[in-house]
Amino acid sequence: MPHSEFWKENWRPLALMIGLFLACFYLPVGQPRFDNAVVEALELVKWYAQEHVILCLIPAFLIAGAISVFVSQGSVMKYLGPSANKACAYGVASCSGTILAVCSCTILPLFAGIYRMGAGLGPATAFLYAGPAINVLAIILTARVLGPELGIARAVGAIVFSVVIGLIMHFIYRKEEQEKAIKMAQVPEPEAARPLWQNGLYFAALVGILVFANWGAPAEPTGMWQAVFAAKWPLTALFAAGLGVMLHLWFGLARGPLLLAFAATTASALVFDEPLVPFVVGLAALSIIIAGREDDSGQWFSSSFGYAKQILPLLFLGVLIAGALLGRPGNEGLIPSAWVAAAVGGNSILANFAASFAGAFMYFATLTEVPILQGLIGSGMGKGPALALLLAGPALSLPNMLVIRSVMGTRKTVVFVALVIVMATLSGLIYGSLFD
Repeated sequence: MPHSEFWKENWRPLALMIGLFLACFYLPVGQPRFDNAVVEALELVKWYAQEHVILCLIPAFLIAGAISVFVSQGSVMKYLGPSANKACAYGVASCSGTILAVCSCTILPLFAGIYRMGAGLGPATAFLYAGPAINVLAIILTARVLGPELGIARAVGAIVFSVVIGLIMHFIYRKEEQEKAIKMAQVPEPEAARPLWQNGLYFAALVGILVFANWGAPAEPTGMWQAVFAAKWPLTALFAAGLGVMLHLWFGLARGPLLLAFAATTASALVFDEPLVPFVVGLAALSIIIAGREDDSGQWFSSSFGYAKQILPLLFLGVLIAGALLGRPGNEGLIPSAWVAAAVGGNSILANFAASFAGAFMYFATLTEVPILQGLIGSGMGKGPALALLLAGPALSLPNMLVIRSVMGTRKTVVFVALVIVMATLSGLIYGSLFD
């Protein structure tokens, strides 16, 4: 191989190896701030694993997997198509995030599919924003980790954003949309595998398990919320038993394995005082029963496991990075809290814009924005910029923008991104003035 060709083909691997060597050579081990950052990263990962994975994430993965099996892309296209009722189209698009567990890149194939098959620009962009901006995982985790007011603000803001952005996009390009609606054919109706009421009860059981297993203690030791908290585990068990009955009646799972799973879960609840043990036993037994099956229940497990493989490694990586850079609330990592306060502290227009602009270009895998934002808030980030980042960050990223441009062109992409950043900035400013 000629000398010039060798360097042309190998300069990137060589540069990477030299960079890694220099990073290891000058690793500041022994420096108090660096050593403390490593400890903070591990402490945050430990806390996250103990508090949020088993009770929160695993049931949510099961919900996300069930949605991917029983909510078809054809159904989404039907309700977002040009011939659909507009109120229905925007309603479905804006609420899609509550049942989709996707990031800003995972939503792109669905968006490209519905847009190229004839979905209107307004509903399609509403779907594009709402999908990664809010979902069952994000709602529960944001409210649980960052507080209910920020979780509610994120949910309401994402739904409102999706509708407003979709309407503005449709208004700006209304002539193109009229021509497109005339040319595109109606999407065929999907075939339902089982009645809607059965799917509704099935999802209600899964959501009930998720909600009551994570029901936190109220501030007041008396009242209705305290009564619900006291009964959280019996309620969780009731929803789990209902799920088992449905799996037997509607999915064809054998009665024997389900009864054995029920007996093992009950026995562990009687032996161990920690409710986490029977919860894990029940999840493990369900996984063993449905894993590898070729029917809907097997597809449900495979899809749920796929979500876990996709999300969990990135989630824990995000937690590690957040802990190392920003530490836990009340503890500093590598980045001094004074730096964070200077950039996104308070509730100025610049602070909100900086949070929304930076969030728009960063890539957040599903749920990784929550631990990262937790570290930022602990280091001095204002509530307004926190909401601005939550509304702009998960919905956009640089890879996301590049793909959107290839689907709907440069100008539409620029308009879409600008709308997200501007609206996130203004929403953060308003929220911060009310709650900060």
